Parts: sequence; structure tokens; C-alpha cells
Amino acid sequence: MPKEMSVSRGDQRWAHFRFSVVGPLLAAPPEQGELGNDLKRLARKHWRHPITGDWAVFGASTIERWCYQALRSPKDPVGVLARKVRKDEGTHPSLSLPLRAAIQSQFAQHRDWSYKLHADNLAVRVERDPHLGSMPACQSVRRYMMAHGMLKRRRLGGKRRTAGTEAAEKRFEDFDIRSSESEYVNALWHLDFHHGSVRVLTSPGEWVYPLLLGVLDDHSRLCCHLQWYLSETAEKLIHGLSQAFMKRGLPRALMTDHATNDARYSVGSMRQKSAGLPGSSNSLGWRRNENGLQRR
Repeated sequence: MPKEMSVSRGDQRWAHFRFSVVGPLLAAPPEQGELGNDLKRLARKHWRHPITGDWAVFGASTIERWCYQALRSPKDPVGVLARKVRKDEGTHPSLSLPLRAAIQSQFAQHRDWSYKLHADNLAVRVERDPHLGSMPACQSVRRYMMAHGMLKRRRLGGKRRTAGTEAAEKRFEDFDIRSSESEYVNALWHLDFHHGSVRVLTSPGEWVYPLLLGVLDDHSRLCCHLQWYLSETAEKLIHGLSQAFMKRGLPRALMTDHATNDARYSVGSMRQKSAGLPGSSNSLGWRRNENGLQRR
């Protein structure tokens, strides 16, 4: 069983579990003077924990408290047994205002740090500066950071800090980067060559770096076709793209990067070569634009 779940569902399961424990006492009240014996009998039993599913036991005083809570609320005996939410939930009372400002400034400088590393550095700053207040637990720091969107992010470019990586990180902060832009499958394909990092030995005895042609569907993230080549030419591009068409059909639009003019011309001329064929790009009414091929 899952160890964690939402608060609302956890409260509901606690209420149902507690009512199942004291339900027999409410449905068939014991005789006068027998309540204590029934409570001890229930306290000796092992119960499934409503959240973790592990075996647990509860004391007689605890079961007695549940029983009287249900008796005092005849209109809703189940709801009264739910766990109460703290009044200061979400306010983070253990973190002072100066300490919150210190957390925000520290996160702005080190977005790739873990929560434990943030808490350790805050502890050092609290020892040096008493105005920050008392140091809370690491879990309190973690809850505050997660509640305010301060999530750990992978630093782009690794340890190398260039103007390009900083501009890319700034763009990720300012814009909503989504995993997919198309609403339907086959609405948009992405096509690109990726340079391999390991050299291979060809049949003529030459060491070369291969290139991987990948055709990816934007919505489903399905790889329509994947193939290695030794050069990035229009012939290789058309060869791989044609196999993707034969496997998955024709997409609504095709997006590529800044390819060479020969590659752009070859992709655009595919509809002329397939004129008159059922389901071809010409019969489907494709047009060329700066983003590649797109149906009218």
C-alpha cells in the first residue's frame, strides 16, 4: 500500500477506520459496567493501519475517546472521527521573516542545491546572524520551499557557465515550458540530426562520428523512426523521413531546425514526387513555410 497520500483522502480513511473500530459498541451498546471489558478486548486486537497498511494496536483509552466522540455527534458520527487540520497549516510559523528572505536569496543563487544542502547552509548563517531567528528542522525548510515553488532544478550546461546557458535558464524562469504543444497525435512531428559522441570504424577503415536521425511525435512523444547515418545530407533525411511516413502515416505538420537549403528543398519537393498517390502530401494539400511542411 502507498505510504503517502493526499491529506483529504487520509482524513477520510482515518474517519472510516475509527468508526469501524467503535461501530460494534454503537450498534450494540454493552451492558452497564461491561464497557471497560469491551474496550480492553478491542485494545488487544491488531488492526490494519489506514494509511500504511501495517499491523497496529490502539490503547483502550484511545478507543474510548473515539467512542464518546461518535456518541456526541449522532448526526455525523463518521465525520467527527476524522483527523483535525491544524489552524496554522501552511503558515510555516517556525520560519521567521528574515529567515524566509535568506532562503529565497540563497535559492536564487543556488537552484541546483538539494533541500538538505540548503538547510545545512542556513544553519551556518543562523549561527553567525542571531537576527535570523531560531533554525527550524530540515523538513520545515523543505515544506516551505516546495510550497513557494522553490524546487530543485538541474543547472543547464553542467559546471560550465556561459552566456548561452544563463540565457536559457532565464528563459525557463520567465516562460511556461511545456512538454508538448500539440493537442492530438500526428498533429506535429519534430525532426533533427543528433551528433554521436563515440566514433565508429567504417568498412573502408575510417573513424567517423555517426549521426542519429530522430523523428518524434510532439503529443505522444512516440519515436516514429530512429536511424544512424554517417552524413547529414538531403538524401539521408528523405530516406529516414520516408520510413517514418510508412510506419506512422503523414503528420499534420513537420518542424525542423535550421537545416541546409538542400535539405529544406528536398523535404518540400516530396509532395511533387508523390503526386497522385493516395494519402500523399500533394493530395492532402501540404504547403511549405518557415517551419517546414504543413497542411492547408
